[in-house]
Amino acid sequence: MENMNIIDLFLSASLLVQLIMILLLFCSIASWAVIIQRSVILSKAKKQINYFDNKFWSAEDLNTLFNELQQRKTGIQGTEHIFYSGFKEFSRLHQINPNMPTAALDGASRAMHLSMNREIDNLDRYISLLGTVGSTSPYVGLFGTVWGIMNAFIALGAVKQATLQMVAPGIAEALIATAIGLFAAIPAVIAYNRLTLKVGRIEQSYLNFIDELLAILQRQAIAIRK
Repeated sequence: MENMNIIDLFLSASLLVQLIMILLLFCSIASWAVIIQRSVILSKAKKQINYFDNKFWSAEDLNTLFNELQQRKTGIQGTEHIFYSGFKEFSRLHQINPNMPTAALDGASRAMHLSMNREIDNLDRYISLLGTVGSTSPYVGLFGTVWGIMNAFIALGAVKQATLQMVAPGIAEALIATAIGLFAAIPAVIAYNRLTLKVGRIEQSYLNFIDELLAILQRQAIAIRK
């Protein structure tokens, strides 16, 4: 017993407990892959917001900015995509009926919100996996522990004289399942909360940009009518 390590405990565990440990390790690896990938993507999205925000407010003419984006529209994303879809829809509707700026503004608002929802869906992808892993892994590990301890006591009941040395290995290998479950769950829960908060902040930035752009388009529409 003194020389046993985690690998020995895993190899000596029952098949079901081994499968549970492997499942939990796979969930942990998948969680860390999502954590790293989403962290990089959200960081890039935040930088893109700051970059386009500076470019937007320093632009002398929105038509020039729109034309620039139109030339490379396959690569636009984030606030660039929201601006492009909103300004395009506003220009189209305003050309159809210049005397109804409200309809053009409503159409631009709908187009921008649809684009924003697509952007948020892309940013939020796979984050729900972290919530699932964080909420279920401890219980899966606990199930493995209960199963392992049950088998240990069943084996203990088959002998006439029970000692601590006989039951300790079985209990130890069972408790490893709970430890692995917590190892998978704790980082997943922390990352889920942090990444969800970041997505929420980015979404609020998108909403603020939509409101600002609609206000500018409204002033332009009023100026054109005059």
